[in-house]
Amino acid sequence: MSVNKSAASVVSRVEGKELIIERMFHAPRELVFRAYAEPDLLAAWWGPKGWSTANKRFEFEPGGVWHYCMRCEDKEQGDFYGMESWGIATYKEISVPEKIVYVDAFSDETGAVSEQMPQMVITMYFEDHGDLTKLIAVSEFATEEELKKVAEMGVVEGMSSQFECLDELLPTLK
Repeated sequence: MSVNKSAASVVSRVEGKELIIERMFHAPRELVFRAYAEPDLLAAWWGPKGWSTANKRFEFEPGGVWHYCMRCEDKEQGDFYGMESWGIATYKEISVPEKIVYVDAFSDETGAVSEQMPQMVITMYFEDHGDLTKLIAVSEFATEEELKKVAEMGVVEGMSSQFECLDELLPTLK
């Protein structure tokens, strides 16, 4: 088991077929949860820096679907500039404000799931630490090989960048 720590306070580790990413936020749990639960707020911070997110469909309820597109708008990102990345999530369980469980997959603009990319079950835990919230994202893959494939694509770095965007949004919600 390896542990990586970055200056942005993201801690990640692999346990079998699970990738676990943890980060503290300087905001109450209800506020961090709200940033995941409201479509306009989620679109405002989801994705790495330099990318924007547009929601095509957002149904925040068990069985509901979130279909979205991330677009690179940062010309400094070279070949990524103008690129689109579609994703689709199906919510399995929502316990306000403690937990969100969903199946996450790469998709196309119609919502068709990519057969070339792994799907994962993601469980987001929102731990109350007073004025702080510890967010724990557990991504479970079907195989260790699938986890490795996504890790090599830079998922930890992408989540770190994404969490920086959330950090920038949270003070504006207080």
